[in-house]
Amino acid sequence: MEEVSSIFEGKLDILVNNVGGGSMKPAIEITAEDYSSSMALNFEACFHLSQLAYPLLKLSGRGNIVSISSIAGIGATHGCAHYGSAKGAVIQFSKTLACEWAKDMIRVNCIAPGTINTPLAQWMVNDKELSGEVLEHVMGNQMKWQPS
Repeated sequence: MEEVSSIFEGKLDILVNNVGGGSMKPAIEITAEDYSSSMALNFEACFHLSQLAYPLLKLSGRGNIVSISSIAGIGATHGCAHYGSAKGAVIQFSKTLACEWAKDMIRVNCIAPGTINTPLAQWMVNDKELSGEVLEHVMGNQMKWQPS
């Protein structure tokens, strides 16, 4: 944060917590390492970076945090117990920060998109076990943009 502080003259107007990823597997197959890795990537990074950015956001007098969660953090999704739990934690954390940091003029919001058809999500398109119906539900109209 020292480098960020020096670049932005001691204050920060916005922090975007945009990180995520993981594998799909039934809850019974999730190892302790899978769980820890998912929580570290999908939640803990957001938690700690927000804490570190707080002093700079407060000094701006109008700080903003936007955290990217997932629809998996809102509703049940097959094979995403560890990922969905972590993204649900991002949503709750964002709500809590919004309440706690409003007095410091820091707005906190959370966005929960569905799966986005990127190279990172390409495995879903290539997975023969995922039916077209599941893919259409997960990726919606993005499947229509898939090159043939």
